[in-house]
Amino acid sequence: MTSLKPYLIRSIYEWIVDNNLTPHLLVDAENTNAILPIEFIEDGKIVLNIRQEAIQGLSLGNEEIEFNARFSGKPMHIVTPVSAVLAIYAKENGKGMIFDQEDSDSDEPPPPVKKPTNKPNLRVVK
Repeated sequence: MTSLKPYLIRSIYEWIVDNNLTPHLLVDAENTNAILPIEFIEDGKIVLNIRQEAIQGLSLGNEEIEFNARFSGKPMHIVTPVSAVLAIYAKENGKGMIFDQEDSDSDEPPPPVKKPTNKPNLRVVK
């Protein structure tokens, strides 16, 4: 199965926008696949305002989140892997979802539980 995380991000984004609030992403800026404005990174993290009026071309994909934005007047194309998203929340009230970093690194299912191989030992007695 595919990861649940991008679906949760999309649904929470829509919920925040439907309530006329400002969606923000908290991103792990130390992810090597992320393209982010380094001058706005604090403590290895960055908060991105993804309000429709603040950005252009938002794509909330299953693997990456992309959009165009301006930082200090400079245009920039932002790309972050979904696995680097730590949280999505509304700026005004903080409501949203925090993702467990351990879960986002590995979306593999747990190993199957092995059933005991204790088969009954039956034989026909005549």
